[in-house]
Amino acid sequence: MIDFTEFDSLFALTLYFNSEDKCKQTIIESRWKDGDIVCPFCGKHHCYHRSDGSFRCPVCEKNFSCLVGTIFENTKISLRKWFMAMYLISTHKKGVSSVQLSVDIDVTQKTAWFILHKLRTLFANYNNAELSDVVQCDEMYLGGRETNKHESKRTEKTQGRSIKTKTPIFGMATSWYEEEINHVTGEVVKTKYSIVNARKVANAKAETLIPIIEKYIAEGSLIVTDELSAYCSIDRSKYKHMVVRHGAKEYVINGFTTNGIEGYWGHFKRTIFGIYHMVSKKYLQRYIDESVYRYNTKGYPASWRFQDMFNASIGRVQYEDVKHMVA
Repeated sequence: MIDFTEFDSLFALTLYFNSEDKCKQTIIESRWKDGDIVCPFCGKHHCYHRSDGSFRCPVCEKNFSCLVGTIFENTKISLRKWFMAMYLISTHKKGVSSVQLSVDIDVTQKTAWFILHKLRTLFANYNNAELSDVVQCDEMYLGGRETNKHESKRTEKTQGRSIKTKTPIFGMATSWYEEEINHVTGEVVKTKYSIVNARKVANAKAETLIPIIEKYIAEGSLIVTDELSAYCSIDRSKYKHMVVRHGAKEYVINGFTTNGIEGYWGHFKRTIFGIYHMVSKKYLQRYIDESVYRYNTKGYPASWRFQDMFNASIGRVQYEDVKHMVA
């Protein structure tokens, strides 16, 4: 079996995956670890090899390749380029643009854009964590910059939480410390871990935010928010609620802040403005999912992230999902 820990750099990755056959063999070994080939159409086990490298199901009598039921199905793009794209999007701290990726893997910008969006569909599985203990909630607004527009083209009353020209995003974050022993010095080191859950919302009203809070935050948790009126509807029989009144220049209350989720917003904004520059509302949630994945796994090595994405690309995608996965 392949040892993914070897891929600690893009050079190591490209050195190992030096042919299409090597890529396909890795998919086969990882997808069917015990050698039992399962038909992606009817689920029959013990399908057999054909001389052309594909497989055949003895029940439904359909031929299929190792790519059927994965995000690589029907692709005309080299698997080596797909693997490099997976490595780059998962390991770059702020992501990679389609323009840059097109140069890195030698494809057109349009093809690179398609690859990136198809890969981003895998990140949605990671943006559904249930949070507990102390959870910070906050909202941000993307877009709607009016300062650089001509006066005749500016939209009135877009300040603050107006959504006339901006898209609201709601986020929840929790963090904790774990003690680990440094095996060299023997000292106990505290390591901070953070988990974020974020999504595009229609507005920042109570009827929109409260169902999300109740879905993803465990009952009994302490919720820390700013003074947005929507948070007044948090069910006090389910949650404890603490308000940090930013409007009154209050940023800490009893040691609790909203700095964690606001720190994620800073990371997200640097990703959007620094790498992608502009994103459409239609695909915004995919960029959020990508950012959340990168933020939640920032402490993991590059090889782990690539392995995680690789497993998602071949194992967490159903056949019917792939057919409708249009970027």
